[in-house]
Amino acid sequence: MSDLPNCPACQSSYTYDDGIQLVCPECGNEWSKEAGGESSDEPGIRDANGNVLVDGDSVTVIKDLKVKGSSSVIKVGTKVKHIRLEEGDHDIDCKVEGIGPMKLKSQFVKKA
Repeated sequence: MSDLPNCPACQSSYTYDDGIQLVCPECGNEWSKEAGGESSDEPGIRDANGNVLVDGDSVTVIKDLKVKGSSSVIKVGTKVKHIRLEEGDHDIDCKVEGIGPMKLKSQFVKKA
């Protein structure tokens, strides 16, 4: 039996120690050993890997995203610079090169 904590994102018991951090193989969540998981009292919007995002950061899209009302697609690996954070479901306001102003969900990006 493992003495490691369950994953704070999906509650999986299959977490493992990866040197500096703990990793969940089921959902891909990573968190520091010292934090013991994500704390709900820490402010901020987090990316897909759990890193805190701030205004002005650059992020990379981790999944192909269809643009609603258009046949365009934001391809995986697209880098978006100078993001602005907002409250709500789509919490990143940005300008995607070649597409224009856009709102993204933080779960589909990682900090660049």
